[in-house]
Amino acid sequence: MSAGPLEKDTCRDYVLPLLKAAGWSDDQIVEQFPITAGRVITVGKKHRRGDALRADYVLEYEQGAPVAVVEAKREYAIPGKGLQQAKNYAQLLDLPFAYSTNGKGIVEDDRDTGLETDKLTAFPSPDQLWSRFRSWKGIVDDSIGDGLLLPFNRALRNADGTVKEPRYYQRTAINRAVQAILAGDTRLLLTLATGTGKTFVAMQIVWKLWQSHWRPGRNPRILYLADRNVLVDQPIEREFVPAFGEGPIWKLKGEAKAGREIYFALYQALADSGEDPNGIFREFAPDFFDLVIVDECHRGSARAESSWRAILDHFGPAAQLGMTATPKRDETADSYEYFGDPIFEYSLAQGIEDGFLAPYRVRRVVLSPDAHGFAPDEGQLDLFGNEIPEGLYTTSDFERVVSLLTRTEAAAKHLTEYLKRTDRMAKTIVFCVDQEHAHQMRAAIHNANTDLTKQHPNYVVRIVSEEGDIGKGFLSDFADTEKDVPVIATTSQLLSTGVDLPTVRNIVLFRPVGSMALFKQMIGRGTRLFPDEDKLSFDIIDYSGATALFEDPEFDGPPERVDEEEIDGDGNVVDEPVVEEPEPIFEPGDGEGGTVDPDDVDEEPRVKFYVDDVEVWVTAEAIYHLDPETERLRLVEYRDFVADTVRILFPDASELRSKWANRVGRQDVLDALEARGIDAVELTERTGLVDADPIDVLVHLAWNQPLATRTDRARRVRKEHADFFEQYQPEAREVLAGLLNKYMQHGISQLDDLAVLEVPPISALGSPKEIADRFGSADQLREAVAKLGELLYVA
Repeated sequence: MSAGPLEKDTCRDYVLPLLKAAGWSDDQIVEQFPITAGRVITVGKKHRRGDALRADYVLEYEQGAPVAVVEAKREYAIPGKGLQQAKNYAQLLDLPFAYSTNGKGIVEDDRDTGLETDKLTAFPSPDQLWSRFRSWKGIVDDSIGDGLLLPFNRALRNADGTVKEPRYYQRTAINRAVQAILAGDTRLLLTLATGTGKTFVAMQIVWKLWQSHWRPGRNPRILYLADRNVLVDQPIEREFVPAFGEGPIWKLKGEAKAGREIYFALYQALADSGEDPNGIFREFAPDFFDLVIVDECHRGSARAESSWRAILDHFGPAAQLGMTATPKRDETADSYEYFGDPIFEYSLAQGIEDGFLAPYRVRRVVLSPDAHGFAPDEGQLDLFGNEIPEGLYTTSDFERVVSLLTRTEAAAKHLTEYLKRTDRMAKTIVFCVDQEHAHQMRAAIHNANTDLTKQHPNYVVRIVSEEGDIGKGFLSDFADTEKDVPVIATTSQLLSTGVDLPTVRNIVLFRPVGSMALFKQMIGRGTRLFPDEDKLSFDIIDYSGATALFEDPEFDGPPERVDEEEIDGDGNVVDEPVVEEPEPIFEPGDGEGGTVDPDDVDEEPRVKFYVDDVEVWVTAEAIYHLDPETERLRLVEYRDFVADTVRILFPDASELRSKWANRVGRQDVLDALEARGIDAVELTERTGLVDADPIDVLVHLAWNQPLATRTDRARRVRKEHADFFEQYQPEAREVLAGLLNKYMQHGISQLDDLAVLEVPPISALGSPKEIADRFGSADQLREAVAKLGELLYVA
């Protein structure tokens, strides 16, 4: 019996005619409007995408100015069946109107009035919805409404040559900022996670303000402030010059030119030096700039006592837009107090959920000095004959007060072994305590990889300010997606912010981090996706307990996995209990002062003791998951995690075995497990049960049933189902015996794909057609193989 017309039939035959009858043109109706990309799901070493969100229709008053979402369902469904879905899409798109229809009736949800109205027979017209949209937004001034309708800049291109269009959250951030600025607001804040395109958003805001005639008779004058050269140079080159051309753009470096319109500057280049009020910002009138954009505003510019605050105070008449990747926490309270609550926030957790940012896994490694501390013997001397003061030194002291060289070597060996198991050519950043520590770690990694460093002398490099132009060259090569080396970069803070490194797969933390803002910046180096090289997730390897700061589920979300290991002096994992230490507290500098980019400033020397005769060793692997009750991370053994997941998906072992017995059901089980991050191959490897069939591993872990190997299953089939083999001629039995041997060696996939007939030793029996002829026909061969697969899982 027919189920009736499909949704696409409803759309074509009913919805589109209704929309056009209400006055909506083809240009105003956007079908299958993309919203999200679909979360990246990590399954072992593979990735797949979750379902992307797409609205059936988005209605735009002008191109790029959506006002409503329409979801269509089949003609026989009730009109409001798609309303919840439409409301969700409308909320994501920051729209007040959501519609659901079956082509006959229409249901409307209006966020302005809070009312749902059913039994509508027609859609509102474009002018009606625009008027109601303005009312919801509180827009009275036509100039503000006109500003929102202005098109986005379309000069930038994606890697494939297509126009770089703003994502849904970027549209919201841009439009809210433009509306607030045109309405006269002077202090605004946008909080957007690292990797979500803050500079692209800033460029589009400036573009719309330029097109809006915000300042009659001239273009608005913009000052873009940052505290690092890379945060100024990259926006100029990548966003603003392609959009505006070079003419109106000027980077302030000691000369206060007044003839440009878009200025970029470091705080340090503008600020007063010493006690004298001599900063070049004073050469500009307080009302010279119309908009000041403060990038990474959490790094001290808003603190009342900051020397950089004087710049913002001087340009007080201008609208000031702060941009940060760090949510409101104690250390960023000054920024939020100065700029106010964010007009829009887009978190790392949301970016991962939407599929625009890479999910992460956490591997915590506890080194013995970090677990137990280091206490020198009375009168013990360091390498240079200096007596080491007595006391217990812990993680916060290592490489600051006491340099334990064997600790660095153990971490380097462990990291090397980890990369050997995963990918030795995976781009990796190692954050170290200081520039000297970065040098020690570079040398230790180099010596642990002599087989590669002979071929690639720059396999591992140090990128710090001390390296000067050489370091800048290494950074350029490291960031180049076309270059394989350098593979590993050791650094202190130089790579913690502003550098676009989309191919980085590993973030290694070998330093204490007491600042959540700094921590988020470091981790942000790995959040960018690079599908061209299958970089869809990243790993955090933590040797210093810094990932305690990642327990910020509201903004960051939970990691996909957190493993803990302890290693010995040779960098090998040992099976001893995990010793968890509290996060060591490290008070960072205040980031103030200076007249140059802090990346170019040498670190001040300090007394340090060097020890190389301390025995260092590295605990059992564990996994963290978000507890649905507490919304906090809890420690779970991998086996327990698998067992819990299996029992949630399948009520009992018999149902799971029944599904697994045939190829289609087996694939459904694998898909369900993969959706929760469990890969069949990884399952057997991580549990050490590589000789068992995945179904036996699953029921063994979930219900403690006896574990059988693949060899056991094959022997049982031969013994208990001899009649199955005897019905075939000896030549056919030879093929079945070969397939059974393949199963014992490699698993059921060998029976699911008959390409195995072309692989030795079975290929020696003849071509696929000749092998099929042994059974009478290709269909009879497939039937025999399918039956063999079923018999393997009868018990």
